[in-house]
Amino acid sequence: MNLFTLPPGMEIFERGWLSANNIFLYGDGGEGDVSLVDTGYCAHQNLTLNLVKNALLKHGLPTLNKIINTHLHSDHCGGNAALSKAYHSDIYIPSAEDIAVQTWNEDLLSYRNLGQDCPRFSHKHLLIPGQEISLGLYVWQILAAPGHDPHSVMLYQADHRILISADALWEEGFGVVFPELWGKSGFEEVAQTLDLIEGLQIDLVIPGHGHPFTDVAKALGVARSRLDYLASDGDRNARHGAKVLLKYKLLEWRSMEIDKVIQWISATPAMLAAAQQLNMEMDEFVKWLPQALVKSDAAKLEGECLVNVD
Repeated sequence: MNLFTLPPGMEIFERGWLSANNIFLYGDGGEGDVSLVDTGYCAHQNLTLNLVKNALLKHGLPTLNKIINTHLHSDHCGGNAALSKAYHSDIYIPSAEDIAVQTWNEDLLSYRNLGQDCPRFSHKHLLIPGQEISLGLYVWQILAAPGHDPHSVMLYQADHRILISADALWEEGFGVVFPELWGKSGFEEVAQTLDLIEGLQIDLVIPGHGHPFTDVAKALGVARSRLDYLASDGDRNARHGAKVLLKYKLLEWRSMEIDKVIQWISATPAMLAAAQQLNMEMDEFVKWLPQALVKSDAAKLEGECLVNVD
C-alpha cells in the first residue's frame, strides 16, 4: 500500500486512462498562484471544469492562473481550451512544441497520427528543461523526459522530494514508446530518462496515470524489465502500441460498430505504421487488432459492435 501525505497546497485528481491525472497547486489564503498540471481528454472536459471549480471554491481561490502540460498528447491537454476560456489561464507547453502549437500543425502534433481529438488552444509560455517554475507554493525543476514522447517534461520538487513523472514512469511501466513506431529512436531515450529519475531523491511519484506511489526502486525495476522486453523485439512495441491506441479510442466510444472501428484503424497513421512494422497487410491487420483486444479481455464483441471491457 502506498501511504503518503501531500504537502500543503497540493491536490491530485486521479482520472484513470482516458484522461491523465491532474495536479492542482495553490497558494495560501486565497492569494498567490493557482496552477493545474495536465488537463485530461476533451471528452472529459466538463468533468475537468467541475473538478477545478470545486477545488477553487473549496479553498476560496479566485481563479486558475496557470495550465502546465507535461506533453501534448490529447489525454494531457484536451481540457486546455475549455479551462483557458473559463479562467483566462496562461498555458505553458514544452518548448520544443512552440511552433507546432502556434501554427496548429497536426502533422507535427500527435492528434492526427494517433487518431485522437484535441480542441485548439493558444499558449503564452514555454517549459524549458533545466529551468525552474513556481507552481502554487513551490518551485519545481523542469526536467526533459524523452522516450514516450520526444518533447515530454517532468516536474521535480526537491524540498518535498516529489516527482510529477507524466508518462515517463508509472508504478507498472511507462507510456507507449511512440517514436519507435515512426522508425525513430525511443528505447534509448526511455532508458536515459529512467536513469535520470534514479538519480533524484524521491519520496513520491505522481504518474500521468494510476495511483501515486512511493516505492521508486521497484517501479524503476518494473520499467527497465518492460523496456528490455520491448526493445528486444521491435514487433512487441508495434503490437502493444496498436492495442493501446485502439483500447484508448474504445474508452471514448464505449461501444462502436465493427465496420466503423475498421474505418478508424485504416485511417489512422500510427496504425498504418504498426501494420508495416509487423509486415501485415491492412486487411489482415484490421481483423487481427480487434480480436487481439478481445483475446486480452480488454474488449468483447456483441453482435456487430466492439464493446469496451473495464
